[in-house]
Amino acid sequence: MARPGLASRLYAGEANINIVGRRKMWFTIAAALVLISIGSFLIRGFELGIEFAGGTSFSIPASANGTVLTKDRVNDAVHTAISAANPGATVNAAQQVGEGKDASFTVRASALSPAEAEKAKAAMVADLGVKAENVSDSQVSPAWGGQVTQQAIIGLLVFLVLVVGYLVIRFEWRMAVAALASLLLDLVLTAGVYSMVGFEVSPSTVIGFLTILGYSLYDVVVVFDKVQENTRGITAGSSRTYAEATNLAVNQTLMRSLNTGLVALLPVGGLLFIGAGLLGAGTLKDLGLVLFVGMGFGVLSSILFAAPVLSALKDQEPKIKAHNARVLTRRANRSDDVARGERTRPANATDADVPAMAGGSTPRPGARPATRRGANNRPGGKR
Repeated sequence: MARPGLASRLYAGEANINIVGRRKMWFTIAAALVLISIGSFLIRGFELGIEFAGGTSFSIPASANGTVLTKDRVNDAVHTAISAANPGATVNAAQQVGEGKDASFTVRASALSPAEAEKAKAAMVADLGVKAENVSDSQVSPAWGGQVTQQAIIGLLVFLVLVVGYLVIRFEWRMAVAALASLLLDLVLTAGVYSMVGFEVSPSTVIGFLTILGYSLYDVVVVFDKVQENTRGITAGSSRTYAEATNLAVNQTLMRSLNTGLVALLPVGGLLFIGAGLLGAGTLKDLGLVLFVGMGFGVLSSILFAAPVLSALKDQEPKIKAHNARVLTRRANRSDDVARGERTRPANATDADVPAMAGGSTPRPGARPATRRGANNRPGGKR
């Protein structure tokens, strides 16, 4: 029979991918990405939106005297007007809000005095030919952004405490630590991408970060539930180490993780690339980017980071350490017995003539436990 393809083996949980066994490589990659993210925080920082940095916001209609205004046209007029009112002011690119007759452009600039704002608004009206009553401005204090940040941090801490408590009760403290490490890695890497891309940090960004918390933990809990199932009573046997049983769980849930991640990323990708990229809905890009990147890292971290961290922590537990040593010793003895049997076997003997040795060989990564067969070739022997 032909060997099943990769897709079939993924669906069956038999892809035999050695993920946990390469945990040092995943830890090295994760550490490198974290260092790059921290470097971006220190060098580039974050582009704070008007809600966090404070400033002046102008709203301008997208049409004047029946003529539709383009984004470039509005950007040129606003830059010229604000620079004339305050040469030191910074101006962000215009963002279109809405469609059709109700469409408008929102332009954010650094804080202007009331007199400077009125002067800039008058220049915009004269340049663009729009009605003065249709152009509005508003002053935003950075204190509001500070309050949002404070509430978000409180919400994050409460969320983490509740999640850690649940994981400790549902699983054990080592799984809680591994899940928390995976979550923090997801947040740091997402923030690093946000810093490097240079998108504005807005309230939508904060909402996006809080949203990916639950998604990141969802997939980790699914994997850990399977790990717990595979490792229940593992010390009573001697066929697998804890890392091998964990790797089996990752292989068995791998396709589910990939399918769940793909289904979640498709609508978010549409929000980011179509809504913000093609249609120019700039207000969507902040939320779209943080969700897309955060969910993507969430899927990868649950597969490549959370399970290896759990395996590394469990390998330090005395009971598991003794079990792993017993399994490896048994395999070494099995290899020695097989080698001696090969040297002493008669030349005309077949494999059926050689008695079975105690112990077993290293199972393939992700391979399912073998089922023992007895009389009549039935599992478990003759009843």
